[in-house]
Amino acid sequence: MKRKNDYNYFEEFSKLSQFSYDLAVNLHDTLSNFDSSKITQKVKVAHQIEHSADVAKHEIMNRLVKEFLPPIEREDITTLTQSIDDVSDAIEDVLIHIDMFNIKKIRPSITKFTELIKTCCKAMVDLLDEFKNFKSSKTLRDKIIEMNRLEEEGDSLYYNMVKKLYQTSSDPIDLMCWTTILHRLERCCDACEDVADIIESIVMKNS
Repeated sequence: MKRKNDYNYFEEFSKLSQFSYDLAVNLHDTLSNFDSSKITQKVKVAHQIEHSADVAKHEIMNRLVKEFLPPIEREDITTLTQSIDDVSDAIEDVLIHIDMFNIKKIRPSITKFTELIKTCCKAMVDLLDEFKNFKSSKTLRDKIIEMNRLEEEGDSLYYNMVKKLYQTSSDPIDLMCWTTILHRLERCCDACEDVADIIESIVMKNS
């Protein structure tokens, strides 16, 4: 029988992914209602969320050190935990670069990318909620495939937006700043897919 005080890694993975979703919502709201005078404060808010994610990540790691028999391999817990945290880092990184580059105006269609990142993070939360049932789940595979599809959508969006950038701007600073920011946005989708790939690998090893 499961003891009431047993630590549930799968629940902690889900909680950790929620920080990424919260950051994605913050990013989308910030860029949808952009005010350059408030961006530094928005970065501070994002950093507070990211710091809470780091604390949660370290709690998982500290528990794992003391764990006698974890539900899946230690290396898989470590890799998955870090991968989920990487999503949070990637999202915060977008706002940091917008602040560092002193961006005054958001380019058209950028919020389409942030909306996609929010969708990716929600899909990641749903995937991790289902991960606890990986030995019997009928929907986990579909959720992994959906994450892959969303990442491909991000790749396409990135390609088209970079192409449009170079078609509509010749200012070298503008090109440098937005090329970097678009790459950071695309990395958010990649990071979400990395989580799905790791889960797929864990499922394969435990089948």
